[in-house]
Amino acid sequence: MAVSSLPKVRLSKKTHRGDRRILLRFEYDKNLISTVKSIPGRAWSKSLNSWHVADTSEKLALVLESLKGKAEVTAVDPGQFQPENEQEKTTEKIRSAKIIFPEKQGVLNAYIRYLEGKRYSESTVKTYSSFLGDFFSYLKDRPLKLVNNRDVELFVERVFVPKKTSISTHRQFISAMKHFKVFYPDCGLDELELSRPKKDRKLPIVLSVEEVMDILRCTKNLKHRAILGLIYSCGLRIGELLNLELRHIDIDRRQLIVKNAKGRKDRHVVLAETFLPLLANYCQTYRPQRYFAEGVDGGKYSSESVRAFLKRSCQAAKIGKHVTPHTLRHSYATHLLENGIDVRYIQELLGHAKPETTMLYTHVSRKDLLRIKSPLDEAMKRSHLGGKEDGSGRHSQNNFLL
Repeated sequence: MAVSSLPKVRLSKKTHRGDRRILLRFEYDKNLISTVKSIPGRAWSKSLNSWHVADTSEKLALVLESLKGKAEVTAVDPGQFQPENEQEKTTEKIRSAKIIFPEKQGVLNAYIRYLEGKRYSESTVKTYSSFLGDFFSYLKDRPLKLVNNRDVELFVERVFVPKKTSISTHRQFISAMKHFKVFYPDCGLDELELSRPKKDRKLPIVLSVEEVMDILRCTKNLKHRAILGLIYSCGLRIGELLNLELRHIDIDRRQLIVKNAKGRKDRHVVLAETFLPLLANYCQTYRPQRYFAEGVDGGKYSSESVRAFLKRSCQAAKIGKHVTPHTLRHSYATHLLENGIDVRYIQELLGHAKPETTMLYTHVSRKDLLRIKSPLDEAMKRSHLGGKEDGSGRHSQNNFLL
């Protein structure tokens, strides 16, 4: 097994000035220091000669997420990070923080390189490796050669089911385990017996045009309004928005190029003419250098920030639906369909590989559905109840359903 080239971070716990803290110790590394500084609530102790954060499961999870792919994280004493009471190791008490034994950390790092060598997208590598990290944390010190399909089933039963994890996430986890079996054939998993649950067939949540306009109106921050406006006006995925560079926006042709989108495909999308003044105002005010949406350090904006201010805007607009950035993409596609745009063009604009995916929006479009008359409406038109009271105490149509 190749030795990991990532810097090593050792975690331990200690009481500092009366508070329980998690210490992060590592050899000097400029990039790693920059990463640790980005963790909210972190502090440096000269007396401890260490960075430290509050000893909570939330902070631990945040530390591990921030260091993922940037450092090899191990615990000086893994027992410190496990429940003290054995009874707490029940389904409800399993912790989400990933403390991985050193030998498994090396396998995880090699698995990441394996996926990258297969040329999977950055998002896929991050998702699959995160699932495997969760699974390794659940296994604790159980040897990988003894791991079998029942361990996978127990992980789902004890971790996914109590958290009410979505079916799509469950399916992705099984995919990650199938790839792991190919990468690490010495484990006891039977790839053919690992089965995914059937896909959900849920219809997407769609906003009305009025609701979209209310959200934009209630988004007072210019940068936030520009981000939401671009997602809706072009039907972008959140990752496509965050990766969009200024050089890929062609104002003269009113187009933007979505580069290396899902499935490693490029596509052209039409820019809304009414969005151009907002775009110009935003660029003149914030002066982004490379990406359309940039963070405070000039790097990519975070998806968490977009979801957070979209939630605030929905609350201000008094919209009770569960709205995410992808809801704006669903709404874009549905509104195009209701405006009479052919499904084949919508498929191209959305970057769907299969027309069946785009056809989903025909089930939520109101255009044709509103033309369908309910049998009750037709019956009421033909019924003698449509007139005045007929002497038997029955009233006119206007009052019949009151």
